[in-house]
Amino acid sequence: MFIPISTDTSFRRVPWVNYGLITANVSIHLLPMLVGSGSRAPSALAQTVNGWLELGVLDGSAPRLYQFITYQFLHAPGFAHLGGNMLFLWVFGNAVNAKMGQWCYLLFYLAGGVFAATGHGWYYNHSLVGASGSIAAVTTAYLALFPRSQITVLYWWFFIGTFQLPSMWMIGAKLILWDNMLAPGMIGESNVAYNAHLAGYAFGLAATAGLLAVHILPRDQYDIVALWRRGLQRRQMRSAMSDPTAEARARYGRVARPVSMDRLAESGEPAVVSDPVSGLRSRIAEALVRQDRDSAAELYERLIDMDPAHVLPRPQQLDVANQLYTLHRIPQAAAAYERYLRHYSGSAEADHVRLLLGIIYARDLEQHEVAEGHLLAVLGRLNDDKRRQQCLHWLQVASVALGRPLPNNAAESDSSQGQEPT
Repeated sequence: MFIPISTDTSFRRVPWVNYGLITANVSIHLLPMLVGSGSRAPSALAQTVNGWLELGVLDGSAPRLYQFITYQFLHAPGFAHLGGNMLFLWVFGNAVNAKMGQWCYLLFYLAGGVFAATGHGWYYNHSLVGASGSIAAVTTAYLALFPRSQITVLYWWFFIGTFQLPSMWMIGAKLILWDNMLAPGMIGESNVAYNAHLAGYAFGLAATAGLLAVHILPRDQYDIVALWRRGLQRRQMRSAMSDPTAEARARYGRVARPVSMDRLAESGEPAVVSDPVSGLRSRIAEALVRQDRDSAAELYERLIDMDPAHVLPRPQQLDVANQLYTLHRIPQAAAAYERYLRHYSGSAEADHVRLLLGIIYARDLEQHEVAEGHLLAVLGRLNDDKRRQQCLHWLQVASVALGRPLPNNAAESDSSQGQEPT
């Protein structure tokens, strides 16, 4: 037996909606027991509660619209069905809720349940209860948001222990392929709605990837859309560099002469081996000269994928970072600004970049500890009142988020701003 029990994904935002969903599911499941306890014959209240709960079951033959929501909060008798679902919701839902935000996550969760019920009803007219379809959507949403994460798995057979698996393997191979596609064919007939699970998985992956692609959800360089784009760029680069002439141009620029494969074969000379990094640097510089900053930003992301520590010349690095921010590629822009500060900390623009980076971490990425460090570092060097007020404002935001008072030097600076000169 293998059961996921935790992930290595950290989050800063409290997943209140996920806590509420777990509480609602457990409370509704316990309600008939609570109102019926203490008496052998069902009371009028217990009968009323049971009647309401029966109306919430999704009737496969004649479903009502409200049942597409209510069935998600009902479970089969006993605690096995509820316990398994709530465990999975806890393991995967907290991180997804923190990433999506409260209202977006709630709508996503309910929509996943509706889509799962629709997928089930497409083939069967059986009645349906349980949060499994919604949780299936949350599970593949986790995969789309954190594809490189690790999942801790509990096993027991003759021994009990834990081990870690990449989320791609655990969710893709075990939960989807084995549990819902291969194992059911071996087990035979059961009362598990596998089609609802598969429909929920499909919805969760497609919807989350779509929300990432259109930037409704905050992007980072490790989500599934970013990984897909980088894989596509690698294939395009390998395809382009398979032509010796393209390799020569990447290395020598426009002065390169076409390379003849026949001549190379006759002479026995090795083909030109180019440096793709140098070629990309040249193309970025050309794009910036043409004022084609969108292309420069795209080429820069390819460059960083090849060489994560690479830094462009000072003005080019700043131009590319600014363009990434303009394109709302916030994590990529923050990383580009960080590289600028590491290599050009003594430049005239360094303080402005550090202020902007602090604001990005506080406002856009909600990494308030990092934001506070950048803002405190630059506060004493800001002479412009407007920028100083911006710095103090976002320091206050970071301090409130971290649950601690404004640092002393910032508090003193803030109080001095309100004093009249004597």
